[in-house]
Amino acid sequence: MMKLYLDPGHGGSDNGASGNGLYEKNITLDIATRIRNILTNEYSNIQVRMSRTTDATVSLAQRTNDANSWGADYFLSIHCNAFNGSARGYEDYIHSSLSDNSETGRYQDLLHTEITKVNNLQNRGQKKANFHVLRESAMPALLTENGFIDNPNDAALMRTASWREAVARGHVNGLEKAFNLQKKASSKSVFRIIAGSFKAKDHAEQRVQMLKTKGIDSFVALITISGEKWYRVQAGAFTNKTNAEAHLAKVKRAGVQDAYIVRENR
Repeated sequence: MMKLYLDPGHGGSDNGASGNGLYEKNITLDIATRIRNILTNEYSNIQVRMSRTTDATVSLAQRTNDANSWGADYFLSIHCNAFNGSARGYEDYIHSSLSDNSETGRYQDLLHTEITKVNNLQNRGQKKANFHVLRESAMPALLTENGFIDNPNDAALMRTASWREAVARGHVNGLEKAFNLQKKASSKSVFRIIAGSFKAKDHAEQRVQMLKTKGIDSFVALITISGEKWYRVQAGAFTNKTNAEAHLAKVKRAGVQDAYIVRENR
């Protein structure tokens, strides 16, 4: 059983970086929670512990002490970057004392490859630093910097739930390769929330905007049914049916009473 310590950077009184109306602490918690949910729902040989699951203040020492006392096999810290508004892209870090050929370095290679496949960000490379969580953790550790929050292009991606889900999936794909994680037999189904199907694309886009005003992210997908093209609004996808049903109820409360769930096999 692999034990992953998952660390959403900052939190509580520590907002982290900020820009374009966003706080790093919120983006990191969302991505980390998605990583945990994917691992818990889809994999059988992993335990996940998080340094925080809410907007709580947790010191750096508390994070590494907790991971060390729990006996984690890997420490994964999720962050976003900021610099001058013009810098952009993804980079990740291991501790500066380690060689590229170390176990930690090999894990970095695997995660970096998988994350950069899906995150749609400029690749700034694999780096090293003397960050506390990398230095004081007793197990291999990686810190990922998922875009620059003060860059308008990167921030636009951060606002999108589908991007945060893709980033989470990239982290999971790397962890699967690094630690030989095994998929659950029941993880082959995806439950998609459909919040409307329209013949006209602009009608579908209006539905997306309406849901956005209610705090629900969605997007338009073009599908073909019986030879006819439809613009379908998807407002979430889950591997856990209970989670999908809870989100469906939220979409209906937002005013889409005819929303429904589609179950698809991968």
